[in-house]
Amino acid sequence: MTSKKPVIALAQIKYFDLNRAHNTQKIIKYIKIAKRAGADIVCFPESCLTKKGTLPINHKIINRIREECKKQSIWAIITEDIFFKGKPYNAALLINRKGKIKGWYQKINLFGDKVNPGRLVKVFKTDFGKIGMAICWDVSFPKLFKKMKDAGAEIVFCPSQWWYEAKAHDSIKKRKEREFHLLESLIMTRAFENLFFVALCNPVQDSEHQISYSAIASPHKILKRIVNKEGLITAEINLNEIGKLQKIYQ
Repeated sequence: MTSKKPVIALAQIKYFDLNRAHNTQKIIKYIKIAKRAGADIVCFPESCLTKKGTLPINHKIINRIREECKKQSIWAIITEDIFFKGKPYNAALLINRKGKIKGWYQKINLFGDKVNPGRLVKVFKTDFGKIGMAICWDVSFPKLFKKMKDAGAEIVFCPSQWWYEAKAHDSIKKRKEREFHLLESLIMTRAFENLFFVALCNPVQDSEHQISYSAIASPHKILKRIVNKEGLITAEINLNEIGKLQKIYQ
């Protein structure tokens, strides 16, 4: 059996601290950090590009990030509201090592998003494994992840900007702590029930309702996590574990 052990990275970044209008400099910085850390791919949080609203897919910010992926020879996932055929979607773009857009996923399960819902579940073949993409609230929908599993996904990346509703918690003091546990339980459940890896990435924002939590989960445990601070986490994952676990559980 050929060893398949890619290194994946999540960049839990602060928004709009280097530039008030966009995060281009921050994203470029973390692409370089991820490359130095030996990562094959780096995923950024949801809505990570700009404050200026919906972008065309050929916008200069996206093109600059594509250039850096080519320069560093690394894959990346970036997410923003993007126009497709004149209609806005919350979309995650997958950029390959040559700086080309390999494909995209349009968020299906909206939560207050003022865009069109996507319809298609997609899995992409990369040079390190097969990956699926979901966005934020999508992580609450097991059927979406099952469809990615059926399509051959080995890793699912979930760029997120997870906010919680204070009224959903009866304890003011413990509501953020409870939401951390809820979100972690969701990604652990998605990983275990499908026997693949799940990587969820949030931003760091100065908001009482923002959950700044990012983690990489195997079917059995959290491999890496980062909470309430900016930074990059990486994990070498063994994709051969998937086949071994399938023999046990399926």
